[in-house]
Amino acid sequence: MDETMVRGRRKQRSARVAAAGFAALLALAAVAAAAPSRRPAMRAAPAPPPGQVYFGVTDTGRATGFRAFAAAVGKHPAVVETYHPWGNSLNQAMPRWRKLRAKPMLHISAADPTTGRELITPKQIARGLGDNYLLRLNRRFAEAGIPAYVRPLGEPNRCLNVWTAIACDGSDRGGGHASIWYRRAFRRIYVLLHGGGTIEKVDRRLHRLGLPAVRRTGGPEPATLPGAPVELIWSTLPAGAPASAGNLPVNYFPGTRFVDWVGSDIYSRYTDFGALNRFYRAYARRKPFAITEFGVWGADDPGFVRHLLRWARAHRQTRMLVYYQDFGIANPFRIQSHPRSLSVLRRALRSNRFPEFAPDAPLPLQP
Repeated sequence: MDETMVRGRRKQRSARVAAAGFAALLALAAVAAAAPSRRPAMRAAPAPPPGQVYFGVTDTGRATGFRAFAAAVGKHPAVVETYHPWGNSLNQAMPRWRKLRAKPMLHISAADPTTGRELITPKQIARGLGDNYLLRLNRRFAEAGIPAYVRPLGEPNRCLNVWTAIACDGSDRGGGHASIWYRRAFRRIYVLLHGGGTIEKVDRRLHRLGLPAVRRTGGPEPATLPGAPVELIWSTLPAGAPASAGNLPVNYFPGTRFVDWVGSDIYSRYTDFGALNRFYRAYARRKPFAITEFGVWGADDPGFVRHLLRWARAHRQTRMLVYYQDFGIANPFRIQSHPRSLSVLRRALRSNRFPEFAPDAPLPLQP
């Protein structure tokens, strides 16, 4: 099942709760896609070329949704953000990424997208109970040679997410959801997804972090973990919902060594640029920064779009902006339903500052 998470419905509920050149690089990607699976994995390009910013859009699960958005804004998005529940395969997503020629960002959720049921807790991830899935992702990205961004358990300080440590009434959920388990879970995800060594080497690294060795179940332990071309994005809300002391981003920060990108989200309904400034100053000094979700929510708001574009230009570590589009033609985030905001976005995207393709974007497989 390839289900992008039904984020719009969850976000509507949150409103009630919280108020050398390009051709050569393409040729290299084509060779990597067609080569045998034992070849060395491609390296991920951590950021766009100097002076450029990747513009992206969230995945609806169908190529038509991506293409309709691209036609509306007048630019092919360089990045597509796909939402998957824990354990979901890439069997449908990878062909779609290739068809769209968009560099993927995979957001991993711990909730069932249909029922909202929790699939795995941060503590269970940290203790290795989700290793089968992580090992599968590591090998799949390595064998496919598709450089990708991975955004595990985004917005951990949003109380509606099942992996958060703080409930919507401000109380501590505790147990397997304590923020210390989130930090440990993120570190484990980082180590296993990056791979790049024998199982003994990976186990030693986990041991140094106070984490159990790799726990492969239902089959033999892998001898090695290939180096996968992935970059991990740690992203929280700028302040938290609720914005209590225990829900601030610092509580969920896994440490600089375990973060490739830093990200945050902002919407026209909740425009706390002051909190975004503080978050950026605290975490984006040495890391590329991404707005992993932004969107016009409900009412048309061109001022918000202008403000965010100016903010991104003024904050030079900002190297990616991803628009959140929901599903269907009646949802409150659909940019086509906000003509003034769309006009502002279209004008901005005419700039060469926003390339249509990442140099390491996936290519369709040759027949």
